[in-house]
Amino acid sequence: MNRYILPLSVLGTAVGGAVLLKDFVAGGACPSKTTIPGKTVIVTGANTGIGKQTALELAKRGGTIILACRDLEKCEAAAKEIRGETLNHHVNARHLDLASLKSIREFAAKIIEEEERVHILINNAAVMRCPHWTTEDGFEMQLGVNYLGHFLLTNLLLDKLKASAPSRIINLSSLAHVAGHIDFEDLNWEKRKYDTKAAYCQSKLAVVLFTKELSRRLQGACGTGVTVNALHPGVARTELGRHTGMHRSAFSSFTLAGDVVTLRQGV
Repeated sequence: MNRYILPLSVLGTAVGGAVLLKDFVAGGACPSKTTIPGKTVIVTGANTGIGKQTALELAKRGGTIILACRDLEKCEAAAKEIRGETLNHHVNARHLDLASLKSIREFAAKIIEEEERVHILINNAAVMRCPHWTTEDGFEMQLGVNYLGHFLLTNLLLDKLKASAPSRIINLSSLAHVAGHIDFEDLNWEKRKYDTKAAYCQSKLAVVLFTKELSRRLQGACGTGVTVNALHPGVARTELGRHTGMHRSAFSSFTLAGDVVTLRQGV
């Protein structure tokens, strides 16, 4: 029996460590039961992953939820699914391509015209470690979608958010921002060999810097009633990592098993 003690101890330690790691990377569920009847919420990239779960949770809480997605067919399918699950019929799909400044302007103009109020803007959509693609307007794709697109969208809707105060802007960043560096001389990676990881980290750092500066301006002496936060959502099984292969190993399949988690960590 003694010869089995060490192997069993090692196995038990490994399994226990894996369970603890899974709990750590997944984060915790939001304990708030606050409802939001009468509130209008925009969630970008809400047809899948964290964005869809966020829209679903907020729809359960009674808000008017606008799913803003590049693929309108998938967006409408997600909105229909959320309406069916929550019985909240105020869940709508809208086209928004964050890789197109034209699309962003058209989306914002439609929101300003059609919506009396916008109380919450959740800038969730993102791409991660994709090939060296560029947006419709020639920007490096990760910076263009993750930061520049949301920067423009936020500023176009800012007056509407101010008029709807108290309101809030929530920007999804990542702990990857700590490894980020803004290269102002080569934002589009035209002079260097493209590094998908570094480009992603740069985009998420830009999101954090934008959040901090916008918060400072909005919470100045003449407070606007608009709060701005950035967050790291924890690690979850979503389509975000489709360019990395991170979900293909047995280890990651175990640690990322289950639904995406509620957003939890503020920056």
